[in-house]
Amino acid sequence: MDTIVFLIFRRMRAPLLVLVVTYSIAILGMVLIPGQDLEGNPWRMDFFHAFYFVSYMATTIGFGEVPYEFTDAQRLWATFSIYSTVVAWIYSIGTLITLVQNPTFHQALIEHRFANRIKRLRDPFYLVCGYGETGGALVKTLTEREQHAVVVEKKKDRISFLRMQNLPVYVPAICGDASRPLHLLEAGLKHSKCDGVVALTDRNDVNLKIAIASKLLHEDILVICRADSKEVEANMASFGTEYIIDPFDTFATHLATALQAPCLYLLHEWLSGESHDELKEPIYPPRHGPWVLCGYGRFGKAVYKRLRQEHLEVVVIEADPDRTGMPKEGCVIGWGTEAVTLQEAKIEKAVGLVAGTHDDANNLSIIMTARELNPDLFVIARQNLGDNQSIMDAVEADMVMHPSRMIANKIRVLLGTPLLYDFIRLAKFQDDPWSCQLISRIAALVNDEVPEIWELEINEEDSHAVCNALATGHTIKLGHITKDPRERERELPCIAL
Repeated sequence: MDTIVFLIFRRMRAPLLVLVVTYSIAILGMVLIPGQDLEGNPWRMDFFHAFYFVSYMATTIGFGEVPYEFTDAQRLWATFSIYSTVVAWIYSIGTLITLVQNPTFHQALIEHRFANRIKRLRDPFYLVCGYGETGGALVKTLTEREQHAVVVEKKKDRISFLRMQNLPVYVPAICGDASRPLHLLEAGLKHSKCDGVVALTDRNDVNLKIAIASKLLHEDILVICRADSKEVEANMASFGTEYIIDPFDTFATHLATALQAPCLYLLHEWLSGESHDELKEPIYPPRHGPWVLCGYGRFGKAVYKRLRQEHLEVVVIEADPDRTGMPKEGCVIGWGTEAVTLQEAKIEKAVGLVAGTHDDANNLSIIMTARELNPDLFVIARQNLGDNQSIMDAVEADMVMHPSRMIANKIRVLLGTPLLYDFIRLAKFQDDPWSCQLISRIAALVNDEVPEIWELEINEEDSHAVCNALATGHTIKLGHITKDPRERERELPCIAL
């Protein structure tokens, strides 16, 4: 509000001074110029009547000459005053219209209205910084769960796209730089209902600034950040950022899980899938034989490290090793889109292929060329843009790594069902037969869609009967809770994880 007042007074200072000076001169002239009363006696207008006359004269209302008819001198001065005040008003109104159309003033009004709307929020919400593919997927998922979100996005076209979305819950959004603490505060960083801040911009330095500002301005708030640099991750972790998500390391961990324990990987996919998604079939990445990895950037390095930890032979194809570096074993120079380059990497003898460049067209070309040379390959594809989903589906890769979707899914689990995140982390300490048994139990309950996951807290408010039974010395078992309350002999179709 201070900014709006400052802009108004700064731009309207000269027009207001012109109006005041013009009115003052017109009023003073009407007071000083002598007139005549009804008997022809000399008479001078007092300041009250002069102010009254100039006020309606300047607005062209025209009530006539008061309190007596004017002399020629008074009419001449009134004529001069009419033109001078009209010019002053035209100048003032023109400046006011220019001010209203000024982008800075318009943005200040938007921010003021936005800040007031956030102050009136009464439901818990998450502050999402960045509305790209990742932020859009996360906001969509949150609203489908009837959770609230507030968005800060720098690009106007993305804000416009958000406002056009038919989301189940209204999402307030502002076009602003999330690295500026002012915009974070306007978006409700210090609001009592703000449950967490999610930094999902495509720049590590901006995400780092958001995390630092959030922790300094609201020490106890939950902060989740996207990062794809080890240095930035270490920096974020140093001041208490709760969750730092690197999509490349996350996928590499999933790949290692699929290699070591396929049932555990499938369990993770089923439990963390979006509502109404189809159940995925189990996959079995080959554990013996050479792999070909195309692209040795951040994603390629993460996958290469995991494959080598599984004692697999990996041949790397990289077009610009001077920029990305290369493994100590060396690499084949090229994109991998040419048959010659793939043959040099011995694609005919390979059991697995990773198309992991930063260009979707190149990745598709790599897969199609490699399959012509070796149709039995286990294929992992990197998808960079969500708009390419249909062609990625058409290529039928065994595993697809879409960074935005991977981050959104992980954050969705963290915010929607945080206990599931803990469960999956603990499940990694179990052996594969344990996971296979749980998968069989889940498959017996669901049809072709992933199971619905929810958290239930047993407390006095939500489970009064259970708490009463415990208070009176009764033993309550899990089996009692999973019975149908209307038919106590029938089990509900659910599993307590």
